[in-house]
Amino acid sequence: MSDVNLSVKIGSLELKNPVMLASGTVGYGEEISRIVDLTQVGAIITKSISLEPRKGNPPERIWETSSGMLNAIGLANIGLKRFVDEKIPFLEKINTTVICNIAASSFDEYAECVKSLKDIETIKAFEINVSCPNVKDGGLLFGNDINAVREITSLLRPITDKPLIIKLSPNTASIKDFAQAVKEEGADAVSAINTLVGTAFNIYTRKPRIKNITGGLSGPAIKPVALAKVLEISRDVDIPVIGVGGISSWEDAAEFIIAGASAVQIGTANFVNPKISEEVIEGLRSYCTAMNISDINDLVASYTL
Repeated sequence: MSDVNLSVKIGSLELKNPVMLASGTVGYGEEISRIVDLTQVGAIITKSISLEPRKGNPPERIWETSSGMLNAIGLANIGLKRFVDEKIPFLEKINTTVICNIAASSFDEYAECVKSLKDIETIKAFEINVSCPNVKDGGLLFGNDINAVREITSLLRPITDKPLIIKLSPNTASIKDFAQAVKEEGADAVSAINTLVGTAFNIYTRKPRIKNITGGLSGPAIKPVALAKVLEISRDVDIPVIGVGGISSWEDAAEFIIAGASAVQIGTANFVNPKISEEVIEGLRSYCTAMNISDINDLVASYTL
């Protein structure tokens, strides 16, 4: 079989293939474009954008762990205005799908960001990062509160016709309940998963390795957890799932799709091998050819018991 269909649909969003570059791992695309042909990837998801610029957390804020990475960047970003003025002109030139990741500290901020960006043609969809502290509720993470996640989705749905993807936290007892809640409020898809909570210590100074003490654990170490969460959602909720967490090869991507993911995001692996996305795309194409699969969508949730 020489011709394999790798195109996928996430709600109304059409992608040339299921491989996305995850938010926070390739900035706003310009730097990695010098190494990677962005026209080949299914989509690029921008670094999180908030209404105002954020400096993020003080260093040290990244620490390499066994088969993974801890980060406590603190959603540092240039803010909405500079994003529109400085980054959109570049993103307009690349022939690939651009998804804007939104991070906020209040319901109003989420709404204002989407309102300000919804009419920009280059932005084809929004990924909503709900793993943010709610400053009006004592810093409780939105993503750990199902009512807050439901309310965010309900608030944003009438603002834009563009696809809404809610990026779910794994740090909950039942991720499928969160997926069901956002589906009921009109979300088009979910990304699963965001990072796990982790920490590390220097045994000689007895101080935390990162200034924030805890951070988000990503990389191959979290892949089995991410796979289980994708499977949980896929089994119980009729909503497209974008698999995220520890994908560092085409085999990993195929495994996520078999577990129920309609598409995948590559994150931490971009730091190790910036060309990993191109390798995953070609690997999936060759795999489908070898397995006599003409359409990669036939692989979604194709696991057997």
